[in-house]
Amino acid sequence: MGIAGNLVTYTSGTLHLPSATGANMVSNFFGTGYVLCLVGGFVADSYLGRYWTILISAVILASGAGILSIVCAIPGLRPPPCDVNSNTCIQANGLQVGLINLALYVIAVGEGGLKANVSGFGTDQFDEKDKKEKSMMDYFFSRFFFIISLGTLLSFTLAVYVQDYVSRSWGYGICCFAFLIGILIYMSRYRSYRYKKSVGSPVVQILNVLVAALRKRKLQYPTNVDALYDDSTDTAPRIRHTDQLRCFDKAAIIDKDDYDSNGSVVRNHWKLCSVTKVEEVKMMVRLLPIWATTIYFWVIHSQVLTFSVEQASTVDRSIGNFQIPPGSFNAFYIFGILVGGIFYDQVIISLMKRWKGRHGFTNFQRIAIGFVIGILAMVVASIVETRRISVIKSVGGNVVTLPLKFYILIPQFFIVGVAEAFMYSGQLDFFITRSRKGMKSISTGLFLSTIGLGFFISSFMVSIINSVTGTQVGTGWLTSNINYGKLYYFYALIAGLVVIDFIFYLLCAVWYVRTMKDASQIESIVVSSEEEEKHAMQMKDVDTLTASTD
Repeated sequence: MGIAGNLVTYTSGTLHLPSATGANMVSNFFGTGYVLCLVGGFVADSYLGRYWTILISAVILASGAGILSIVCAIPGLRPPPCDVNSNTCIQANGLQVGLINLALYVIAVGEGGLKANVSGFGTDQFDEKDKKEKSMMDYFFSRFFFIISLGTLLSFTLAVYVQDYVSRSWGYGICCFAFLIGILIYMSRYRSYRYKKSVGSPVVQILNVLVAALRKRKLQYPTNVDALYDDSTDTAPRIRHTDQLRCFDKAAIIDKDDYDSNGSVVRNHWKLCSVTKVEEVKMMVRLLPIWATTIYFWVIHSQVLTFSVEQASTVDRSIGNFQIPPGSFNAFYIFGILVGGIFYDQVIISLMKRWKGRHGFTNFQRIAIGFVIGILAMVVASIVETRRISVIKSVGGNVVTLPLKFYILIPQFFIVGVAEAFMYSGQLDFFITRSRKGMKSISTGLFLSTIGLGFFISSFMVSIINSVTGTQVGTGWLTSNINYGKLYYFYALIAGLVVIDFIFYLLCAVWYVRTMKDASQIESIVVSSEEEEKHAMQMKDVDTLTASTD
């Protein structure tokens, strides 16, 4: 975040790239890092395990930050400053932009492996069978997000200040050094961690079921579900058969070709899968509608790192003799996250425990709250931009610093942060707790990919809007200089599309809840008193959500 938070001012102020190009560069970098979380989860589950995947990814990330620091330190790798007299600027050439992108995508590779596994490795440290540890884990998700937000806040203040007022190279170097220190601390606790054995790649398991079901697509369903294959040698907890998504059940139908000459079943996972394996895949498939309908929310996040930072660069940012760096405005966004997290953790959870005996809102409800607050944030951003443009029209667009204090931009950053506090913790909780233990890394990667895809959609929207409205002054929404554009239309469009997305999310949430009620299960159902008690508590949450969504 110390690199991305202020990158857009480097692309426009030093590399002299157009506003939309710089915004897309940041969005694509962020999007790639989050989408690669799917790969990071696969590597951890299939080969390295979470500990080693985190360690190697952290080294890669630190290396990328080091490369970026070196590239920014070499004068020949950036264009000359703008000519003040002629007001002309030379854009960075292909080599200069390419080297910056090389460093950024090395960072993105490390980020993918790191983000996909850190939260899962954290939950591995708690024993869910121990009531005391399980109660401690209930606070893990919100506190995990709170702590990484503190690190981000340090990035947006210290690192960004150094980048703007000391040196870009030193600013990025601080990020590299901080990660190296973190790696040493992480390695020092090697003997005290708990490690969960890898149970194989969930991606391969999903492919097994899909291929087996496709091969047997012409077979008839058995009249009795007990005739479906169940692997008696599998020591993992079994899951009862459900009637939803029956097309996958064909992977568990025993055909004559599944027997060998001795009359025993041949265990070929590409031809025959157990009911439990099929049900695990069904659980992942049921996550997809929620996954798809939460992607667009993260377009909002892209704006506070791109166009909102550019807005900040045009206003009066002085506090006495001190000038707030434009990238540091994201500190207000982090304050929103921290305030939202603390309020939920300390106030809402306590009140709901006292009044309703429940541990706060369900993950579905937190996601819904995030949607509503996110829509409000974009509406506020559109109104604020309208006010900024009115000032520009009164004084002229050539003014370097507008007679408009920075306070006006604080609400849009802060409200986005509050929205993400609810959305992030709700999504993380949903994707981890609604998947099997062996699929936690890939489900975490699935969640984080929503953020990455949101950035890609933002980049795609910018390109489409530029092609439709143009980039000329007076017509284009997103001109090279945002003082001559119509950014308020862009923010309003995002708000409207998030409203539509929110409606689809509510429909999918209701579908998921009712599907789970019909299936009479949320996760794996093990016939034991402890699991039955846990299942009863989950169904109580389902009933509550159904009532609230109805």
